[in-house]
Amino acid sequence: MKTLVLLLVVFTVALALGGCGGEAGCSPEIDPADFVRDVTNQYFPLEPGTTLVYEGQTADGLERVEDRVTTERRVVMGVSCVVLHDRVSLDGSLIEETFDWYAQDREGNVWYFGEDSKDYEDGKVTSTKGSWEAGVDGAQPGIIMQADPQVGDSYRQEYYAGEAEDMAKVVELGQSVTVPAGSYSDVLVTRDWTPLEPDVEEQKYYAPGVGLVLEQFVKGGEGRVELIEVRR
Repeated sequence: MKTLVLLLVVFTVALALGGCGGEAGCSPEIDPADFVRDVTNQYFPLEPGTTLVYEGQTADGLERVEDRVTTERRVVMGVSCVVLHDRVSLDGSLIEETFDWYAQDREGNVWYFGEDSKDYEDGKVTSTKGSWEAGVDGAQPGIIMQADPQVGDSYRQEYYAGEAEDMAKVVELGQSVTVPAGSYSDVLVTRDWTPLEPDVEEQKYYAPGVGLVLEQFVKGGEGRVELIEVRR
C-alpha cells in the first residue's frame, strides 16, 4: 500500500478517536510527488473553463452562486492546486467572493488546501474571516472528496482552528436527483457539519461527471440551493 494511503488511514482513525485539534500526530504528511495535475474525481471534477451556477431562495432573498474553474494555479505546501473562483450574490448584490485551492492525489482523493475569502456589503469588503492556507498558522489540508466513497465514511474537509473545521460523512450512494439543470443518477449524498456551528447540518448531493448539484439544510436552517446551469 502506498505511503499516502497509509497516512490517510491513520489520519481518519485519529479523527474517529476524538478529532485532531492541532496536534502534530493528526497532521497529514504532504508529499507533492503524490499529487497529479488534474482533478478528475467523478464526484468532484474540476475542468478549467467549467462554471456551475446555483440558485436558491433563502430567508434573506434569492441566493445565486457561480463556481468557475479557472486556468490559474496556486502552490500550497509545494502542491500545485487548481483554483476555483466562487461568487455568491443575494438579490443581485455580491456578498461573498472566494478563491479555493484543490488538488488530487494519485489515488483519486481530492484535497482542500485552503481559501482566500472575502465578504462584501454595498460593494466593499467587510471581512476575510474564514480564509486559511494549509501549512500556515497551524492550518491543515483535508479531503473534500474521497476516491472511493463508502456509506459511513467520515472525514475532515479542512482544519484551521476556530475558523474552518468542516466535516463530512457519506450517508447514501446510488441516489437519483432532479434539479433545474437536469436529472442525475448514481448520486453521492453527504452530511456536512462543523463543530463551530453544532446546531447546523447540511446534506449535499454530488452527481458523476458534474459535482455538487444540490445542497439543503437538514438541521438549524431552511432552504436549498440547486444547480441551474452548467457552462463548459
